[in-house]
Amino acid sequence: MDLLNTLVEKGLRRESPTREEALAVLATSDDELLDVVAAAGKVRRQWFGRRVKLNYLINLKSGLCPEDCSYCSQRLGSKAEILKYTWLKPDEASKVAAAGVAGGAKRVCLVASGRGPTDRDVDRVSRTIEAIKEQNEDVEVCACLGLLSAGQGERLRAAGADAYNHNLNTSEATYGDITTTHTYADRVDTVRQAQAAGLSACSGLIAGMGESDEDLVDVVFSLRALDPDSVPVNFLIPMEGTPLEREWHLTPQRCLRILAMARFVCPDAEVRLAGGREVHLRTLQPLALHLVNSIFLGDYLTSEGQAGQADLDMIADAGFEVEGAGTTTLPEHRTGGCTPCGGDGGGTCGGTEGSAVDATGAAPDGQKQAPAPSGLRTDLVSVRRRGAGTDLAPNA
Repeated sequence: MDLLNTLVEKGLRRESPTREEALAVLATSDDELLDVVAAAGKVRRQWFGRRVKLNYLINLKSGLCPEDCSYCSQRLGSKAEILKYTWLKPDEASKVAAAGVAGGAKRVCLVASGRGPTDRDVDRVSRTIEAIKEQNEDVEVCACLGLLSAGQGERLRAAGADAYNHNLNTSEATYGDITTTHTYADRVDTVRQAQAAGLSACSGLIAGMGESDEDLVDVVFSLRALDPDSVPVNFLIPMEGTPLEREWHLTPQRCLRILAMARFVCPDAEVRLAGGREVHLRTLQPLALHLVNSIFLGDYLTSEGQAGQADLDMIADAGFEVEGAGTTTLPEHRTGGCTPCGGDGGGTCGGTEGSAVDATGAAPDGQKQAPAPSGLRTDLVSVRRRGAGTDLAPNA
């Protein structure tokens, strides 16, 4: 297939595909799917070999968010019966982090619901970062606290944070349909603030919210232009109690095409398979490892993932290996100062906004929804009842 040969050649050169080529990937047929996966897999292996980076989420403060982000079970007005609790103490968060690190996680992602941190919140998270690093010196820490104010990124960096996550989520054209309490520009500004503070930027998207192929391509090209180091790809988790609870339009095949498109557009970035993989990819999860080089281990923010050991078994059975703490994730050209992604200035962990945002839906009041298919698989979604904020051991 000429399209795939062209995309592989461009990916190996870190050159951007055209919008038309990216759209063509999403339009491929099921008969062509394995060819698409194989082609994107060549690009993935060129820059990341067969390594899989493991990331571990800790929800520091759950629920009761004043923002109305339509994908989130923690949003204003959500009726989802999720865990709700205030800030974890640093020692509590450190114990949860230790479970993730013991399971093989290289990065711990600290997420808190809310519009953005106060200066007191930054102090609190800084103490948590220090507690985690004291117990696990080599672990990477990514913070995901919402919109940053001036100087907050620098303070997190000084406390030991390595990265900051803030997802764009969807295209600029449709962002107002998803969230009304802040703007797309606010999100872009926070990613740029994190980069200016010397933090590794983590920013990605959520698929399955009723967006078009054009919207998906728009947001991925916007991410390339922002040049984050990591790009988490979330798939909407339609959780009961949210306005998008009947949004079941993703198939495993479409999820694979979306991941392949993201790899072709951001060939040398850390593309992370994030929230919703168990729900929407299901038995095709191992194929996704040929497209992404990073996943979350265990549970998400408000929903449960598959058992941590099942994640490790999947990686081994698919012929991949867990990336060790002593290995640099990104290719040398991205860490050595040369311009990434073919020199065009383009190339992201989820929480309230962030390093695998637990993409659980809720639409702004009055938003029209497409009819849902019959036979909704609500049995595939489980609310998290273990780990952070509970007395039960975390899943790692």
